[in-house]
Amino acid sequence: MSCCCPHSNSANRFFSFFAGRYRRRFEKKGFEPSQQQLLEGLQQVGYRDMKVLEIGSGVGHLHQTLLEQGAASAVGIDLASKMICEARKWASERKLANRVTYVEGDFMEVADTVMDADVTVLDKVVCCYPDAEGLVFASLGKTNHVYALTYPRNRWYVRTVMGITAAVMKIMRSDFRSYVHDPELIEKWITASGFDKTYQNNKLVWLTQVYVRS
Repeated sequence: MSCCCPHSNSANRFFSFFAGRYRRRFEKKGFEPSQQQLLEGLQQVGYRDMKVLEIGSGVGHLHQTLLEQGAASAVGIDLASKMICEARKWASERKLANRVTYVEGDFMEVADTVMDADVTVLDKVVCCYPDAEGLVFASLGKTNHVYALTYPRNRWYVRTVMGITAAVMKIMRSDFRSYVHDPELIEKWITASGFDKTYQNNKLVWLTQVYVRS
């Protein structure tokens, strides 16, 4: 099962609601601590002149920053229509529109139409999919060199918050849910696909990892 209807329809509405706020937050405060760790890991392995694929690209601040710092081109995929709208506006304002392509939709539904990339980034995306294994293997299949991601740590307090959030979503009659997947399994899937872990760091909630193809 992929992150598809009705789950993706609810995710579209949920994240579209916050699109403008995400952009304003970044313009005011910059990257979140976990995103700073993600950038640190990417900078260590390098991405200059590389093609970037960001799945769950949001309003675009991460891959657009990579473009400004030397990446050659980027593709951003997000199922939230307003996130894509904000990202396109921002790319134009940052004079990056000719180097980035946006695709609106669930990555699991459009993966066959997406070209391979040198660097694939999933920032807080694995937790949005009930089928983490399917997402990881599908995105690894599009990755030539670097695979970078952040996802929730498997801790009791994280699971508790996710449970409360799920209850709230149910009350709101939303089908969107977030998930805590086993980091050991995720690492096993990635390394089994021929990648070596080169960076790991964490904050209270988020685990950040960067892998490079062997």
